[in-house]
Order: sequence, then C-alpha cells, then structure tokens
Amino acid sequence: MAEVNKVVLAYSGGLDTSVILKWLQETYNCEVVTFTADLGQGEEVEPARAKAQAMGVKEIYIDDLREEFVRDFVFPMFRANTVYEGEYLLGTSIARPLIAKRLIEIANETGGDAISHGATGKGNDQVRFELGAYALKPGVKVIAPWREWDLLSREKLMDYAEKHGIPIERHGKKKSPYSMDANLLHISYEGGVLEDTWTEHEEDMWRWTVSPENAPDQATYIELTYRKGDIVAIDGKDMTPAEVLTYLNKVGGANGIGRLDIVENRFVGMKSRGCYETPGGTIMLKGHRAIESITLDREVAHLKDSLMPKYAELIYNGFWWSPERVMLQQMIDASQLNVNGVVRLKLYKGNIMVVGRKSDDSLFDANIATFEDDAGAYDQADAAGFIKLNALRMRIAAGKGRKLI
Repeated sequence: MAEVNKVVLAYSGGLDTSVILKWLQETYNCEVVTFTADLGQGEEVEPARAKAQAMGVKEIYIDDLREEFVRDFVFPMFRANTVYEGEYLLGTSIARPLIAKRLIEIANETGGDAISHGATGKGNDQVRFELGAYALKPGVKVIAPWREWDLLSREKLMDYAEKHGIPIERHGKKKSPYSMDANLLHISYEGGVLEDTWTEHEEDMWRWTVSPENAPDQATYIELTYRKGDIVAIDGKDMTPAEVLTYLNKVGGANGIGRLDIVENRFVGMKSRGCYETPGGTIMLKGHRAIESITLDREVAHLKDSLMPKYAELIYNGFWWSPERVMLQQMIDASQLNVNGVVRLKLYKGNIMVVGRKSDDSLFDANIATFEDDAGAYDQADAAGFIKLNALRMRIAAGKGRKLI
C-alpha cells in the first residue's frame, strides 16, 4: 500500500462517506481533508461540517458551486443541445468534472497527495472522478474504497459505523428505496423496483415534478432571452445562470415537465435503468433549438447535430477534461456568436410548445419564404437546375442499368 500523507475526500456527511472518512484514517493513517459541494441538491450541506469536526477533521471545505456549475458546465453543454442516447440530459455526468476539479484544487491548496470518493466499482462516477483528477493532476493518488474494502452491503457499513462510534442512525425516518443523486440540473433515481425493467416507477418517487395528469389546466407562457446561446433573462428579468435554472425547474416541475424513465448503457459495460427529473433542462433544450432554428446557418446547424452524439458520449464517459472535448467546445461556442434573441414557450401538462421566436440576427426572411407573391425575391425556375445537377449521378447509374431494388 502506497504511503499517503493527506487525502482530500468528497464528503457528503452521509453513511457511505462518513464510513470512508474513518476507514481512510485507520487504513492509511493519514490526515483527511473533507470537501462538500453545494450544487443545488436541495439539502442542507452545512451539517457536514459538524460531522467532520466530530471525527477529528481539521481542514473542512464546504463550497457553494451553484453558479460555477451552471455557468461553466451546464450552459456550455446545452449550447450543443446535448443528449445521450437520444434521451438522457446528463444531469449526473456534467456535475462530476466540477467536483473533480475542486478536489484537485483543494489538494493543491492543502498539500494533499491523494483524493478519495465514494463511487462504487459498478458505476460511471468512479471513471468520471478519476479521469478528471488524472487530467488535472497527473501524479495524484486516487483512493476508491469500494474497490478496496469488504464493506459491500449497507448492513456492513452500519455495523462499521456503530463499532467506530460514527453518528449514523439505524432507526429513523424511512429511507428512500432508491439510490438518488441531485443537483440544480436534475435528480436521478436508481434501484428498488426500477431494477425490474417491466415494473412501472412509483408515483410517490418523484420529488420535483407533478404528474402531467395533475398539472394545471391552464397553460403557462414564458419568454427566454438568449445571448450567444445562453439564457440571460426570463420574461424580461435578468437572471444569473443558477437563477435561470432554478426558475425553470420550478415552473417546469409545476407543469409536469421533465420526467424520464430510461435504460442506458453505462461506460463500465452494463445496462442500467434510471428515472430522471430534469424540468429546467428540458425547457432549456427546447428553447435553445428554437432560437438556433432562426439564427444558425443550415450547414452549421447540421454539422452541430452530427457532432453532438460524440460530445454527449465524451461527457457521459468522463472525458470533460480531454483535448477532444475542448476542441469540440470551441467549435460549438464559435457557432453561438449570433444565437441571440427571444423564444416564447407554452408549457402545458408535460408538454413544451414553441409559440414564438424572434432575433435581430434571424436568417429567416419572410419575403423569400412566403406562399404569397414574393415580388421576385425567389426565382422558382432556379430549382430545376438544382434538381437536375443533384440527380445527375443517379441518372448516369440508371442509364448503365444499375439496379437499386
């Protein structure tokens, strides 16, 4: 076992990371620095400080990263209209590179030579944390207790906590049967009845959204103002990135928007069923595609769409801090210089309808597109030459007797 002097632990204060904290102190006989991130998960993070202090931790970091999370990670991702495997808006995936970045920053600030996390050996998060850490600090040691210890069940963790005086309650309020992860972009659910792909998810599982059936009978209209591909105001009111997503989560959730039940292909090779609530992100995706529809050149838009699956895969697989992701980001951001304007959306019982879009940078020309007299703006005879040139290769092949059916 390599010698470790100081390790920075991604610490929530829950059962797993509290046991990890004690296990690190015992197994590696090292100093532990705790880092707790507020990414908008909706739970109080400050109690983690008292728990860490009670376990002898001297250096405790509790950081509000909500604005950085949305500004530097969520917004850049949505400029690409990023969706993994056609459905997943990457709410968990996009949070991991920020946590990895902050773990390394704290290690550098405190003289730490290792980092540690509570991700299991079955999941994607171990890959995301560690790829990010190695990209930002090549010589760092990573300690992943779930790949080393034999505490492989909740009961074993509880027994360990009890034996070592870790203040975790065995009997309290009923624990959710799901493994859950939350931040400002989404909340995810795995485990429980979801491990049977034929069983419908339970209605009382959802935290952020009402069911579409119970959403208001009156539609909600909102206007999103875009500047260089990012939302900067809602209904004319300027907002910070975190304020934008917080507001959209609230209005989207109230209208039953953003629920998803999917089976995804994990990076480690297995298939996994998960349910997700992403009300704000679902609205953002719809609105962004709407403003791009009038401001992006056709070939730029199509090229962006062809690159998006690769970009989504890079984020899902943990390669945010990679040169290829940076290269793609530069291309995506360059495409957004004229993505400015206002989109009007109608929210109703789980649906989002675009009902208006306008921009000073719009490429839409009503004089050309009209079905009425265009006063010579478009010469319809030009279409004949275009069609014949595109048909030329097929006409030649057919003339040689080549069969297509």
